[in-house]
Amino acid sequence: MSPSDPATPPAAEKRAASPRLAVATLCFGGLAAATTQTMVIPIQSDLPRLLGADATDTAAVITITLLTAAVSMPVAGRLADMFGKQKVLRACAAVLVLGSVVCALSSSLAPMLVGRALQGVAMGFIPVAISLIREVVPPAMAATSVAAMSATLGVGGAVGLPLAAWIAESGDWHALFWIAAALGAIVAVAVEVLVPHVHDGRRGRFDYPGAVGLALGLVAFLVGVSKASAWGWGDSRTLGAIGLGVVVLLAWGAYELRTEDPIVDLRTSAQRPVLLTNLAALAVGFGMMAQSIVVPQLLQAPEATGYGLGQTILEAGLWLAPGGLMMMLLSPVSGSLINRWGAKATLMAGATVLASGYLAGLLLMGSAWQLMVAACIAAAGVGIGYAAMPTLILDAAPPREAAAAVGLNALMRSVGTTLAAAAMGTVLTSDTQRLGSVAVPTEHAFELCFVIGAAAALVGVAIAATIPARSRQVAEPELVRSTSGRG
Repeated sequence: MSPSDPATPPAAEKRAASPRLAVATLCFGGLAAATTQTMVIPIQSDLPRLLGADATDTAAVITITLLTAAVSMPVAGRLADMFGKQKVLRACAAVLVLGSVVCALSSSLAPMLVGRALQGVAMGFIPVAISLIREVVPPAMAATSVAAMSATLGVGGAVGLPLAAWIAESGDWHALFWIAAALGAIVAVAVEVLVPHVHDGRRGRFDYPGAVGLALGLVAFLVGVSKASAWGWGDSRTLGAIGLGVVVLLAWGAYELRTEDPIVDLRTSAQRPVLLTNLAALAVGFGMMAQSIVVPQLLQAPEATGYGLGQTILEAGLWLAPGGLMMMLLSPVSGSLINRWGAKATLMAGATVLASGYLAGLLLMGSAWQLMVAACIAAAGVGIGYAAMPTLILDAAPPREAAAAVGLNALMRSVGTTLAAAAMGTVLTSDTQRLGSVAVPTEHAFELCFVIGAAAALVGVAIAATIPARSRQVAEPELVRSTSGRG
């Protein structure tokens, strides 16, 4: 059916019928996927007993999800550009259900790692949904809707922590994963029923060698970085893993530049607006994760230290939950800022607010409610900044590569969070004091972490300032939409 066929108007009407419901569905899917990133943190210390494994091995229950998520986001984006975004969204929701069920049925380490890896793969839902939004909402809603969807990356993790802590304390820990499976099933049905179907796939050759090379390089590099605080930055294992990752990624980049239909178009990624936005994503991602690590540890530090606040895991999660809600509530504000001042200025504003949150943290370490205020300021900055980045990417990247480009941007945020986790872990373990037989970070270590987080955010401001100005163009996507509602 051609676009000019008289039978096509119902599709256009369908697109305009309930765009807010479609956006809400996509945001709910993003929240469900992002929640899995932090859902096992409340039971992390119990995992050796629950899974009958050593603590050094059970640490992978958390890291394997981060690793597979980092790989899946650009790969899912490329698949979405090839086969259609909605098909990939349905696949991600199905993988979330499968991974959650595998975890729910697990009582040993190996199947748990398989399930957690699959949950990480489901994170590909978020960048694909971000790139789909402009195709299913009116142009006037695009900026606000992208802002709301982008915020789910931070909101899911922030809300997931207290929710998981409450579930784990009140019942069987397997219930965490049964609930995640139920959420994934709801997402799969909602995407099928409530999100308009569009034929936006542009078939091409899938770059299998590129996908494998990207996976190997990222996994090696991120394992080295994530283990650096435990192994030591000068340890041969750390240097070997990071070095191997860098070498593989360089070889992968050389291959990608010479192949047709690459998994990531590095020439597009090297354009200044895209490159600088991705570098800013690295800095802002670092800033976001830094407060997610430091503030909970400060809240839970023993009161006997003189600065610790003695909160339980559940209490700490509840103090942090308003920050996640702050990100979501600021989505309409972010969209208005983007529409009025542009995505570049909005990104700079978000990173500046994030830095302000860290500086406020230096002055508000005396009580839990004060730390909550500082965390909310930082979360507001993350929400504003995360909203602006996909808009900058979508404005600069060709439509045929939109999902892959957003996926790469999400990957850069993920790399930033991994670097932050390693850096904060190193600071907190290298400056300690004895409390009985236990070594705990000093107050100076926490203060230094706040300073580092603020510096990273200000680096993001400086990078964003160099992004070339661009007049925002909102064009109707040239898509052939299904009148039957099936894609």
